[in-house]
Amino acid sequence: MSTWGRFFSMETSLRYRKNSLWMDGVSLRAIARAVGTPAYVYSARLVRERFLRFDRELRGCERLICYAMKANSNRALCGLLADLGAGAEVVSGGELRRALAAGFEARRVVFSGVGKTEEEIRRALRARILSIHLESAEEMARVAAVARGGRGPADISIRVNPGIEAGAHPHVATGRSGDKFGVPVTQAIEMYRRAFKDRRLRPVGIHCHLGSQITRVEPYARALRVISGILARIKTWGRRLDFVDLGGGMGIACGKNKIAGRRGTLLPRGARPGQELPLESLAENIREFARAWPRTKIILEPGRYLVADAGVLLTSVLYRKRMEGRTFAVVDAGMNDLARPALYGAAHPIAPASRPGRRRVALDVAGPVCESADVFGRRYRLPQPSPGEIWAILEAGAYGFSMSSQYNSRPRAAEILVEGGEFRVVRRRESWEDLVRLEKRYGEEK
Repeated sequence: MSTWGRFFSMETSLRYRKNSLWMDGVSLRAIARAVGTPAYVYSARLVRERFLRFDRELRGCERLICYAMKANSNRALCGLLADLGAGAEVVSGGELRRALAAGFEARRVVFSGVGKTEEEIRRALRARILSIHLESAEEMARVAAVARGGRGPADISIRVNPGIEAGAHPHVATGRSGDKFGVPVTQAIEMYRRAFKDRRLRPVGIHCHLGSQITRVEPYARALRVISGILARIKTWGRRLDFVDLGGGMGIACGKNKIAGRRGTLLPRGARPGQELPLESLAENIREFARAWPRTKIILEPGRYLVADAGVLLTSVLYRKRMEGRTFAVVDAGMNDLARPALYGAAHPIAPASRPGRRRVALDVAGPVCESADVFGRRYRLPQPSPGEIWAILEAGAYGFSMSSQYNSRPRAAEILVEGGEFRVVRRRESWEDLVRLEKRYGEEK
């Protein structure tokens, strides 16, 4: 097997075969020819395997895995997870609507987020979801007011901010002191004290989320100790909670797909592959906690962990140009399609959809958006491309399409699901007509 063949581990759905890159028995070049580019392509098999592995690691304790829909809210992908028994974690009324439309059971849905509107709260109560995760004392008062006159008390949890630095990128860290999320421990205890006395509210759990792309178990272990202290305090009141929601943020090994030796790496120069969170160690910490609190269900909210490696963004090379010692490859996918490189400085591996056999050159891969930030990476080592060549941007299944936009009035990409050696379009590509469909021409306001 060639180095490029070994590059893809058994945990991926991608293989080089017949001079082409394939996903689960389907040629990515064939998909690009059929639906055009840019296009997101997802492996149903890999999503399924990642979920089942996650669930299997947690065997031995009562659990509910609530998929974090902000990672990728495509209805087909979410429906696949719902069929496997997953719940959903939503952060807006729109995500709640998507979750129910995808088939997630309402009693397996939790609603997070610091700025829920009254209408969103009303819809959540009407749907009778598992829990509304409260993020402030004022929000608790708002939920209680909306619940008045309803069909019963509102099932609520309080999101505690434990003041833990988990090593995440500053833009996605959520459990530190000073972050906007949750409330400090002392305030959370006082909110529980009031909530247990309010007949409009029914405290059912406690929530904590530390951030994103966390690769060490120790922050989770510290969070469990903080939560255990709060549960012990509640126990002195003769009360208990049904579940502990430890949140998500379980990191994947970003950039792990690399080429050994002389063939270099699929990451841009200077980027280093990351480490994946040791899920077995996290599970052992959770089981130890569950032994101390045997009647308390554990909820986890993986998002990226389940879908990131399952998705690629297909893009076509448009032009090449050389400027001041740099060679640019301009592709038809841009920061409106995949915002993470511009927003977080994230480095995504890039692989040619044709088996590489040509001389490698250093390329700056740039998109067409009118922003200097629209660069996927500097000095990728890639085979010298020709215009029209298809490339696959890897690890794009999470926070790819869900963060995409119509910036520069660019229609959003198509989404494709591959399963059983076949592919199907699960979201059609937007048209230019879609860009103006909801707008009115000047003078037509009446």
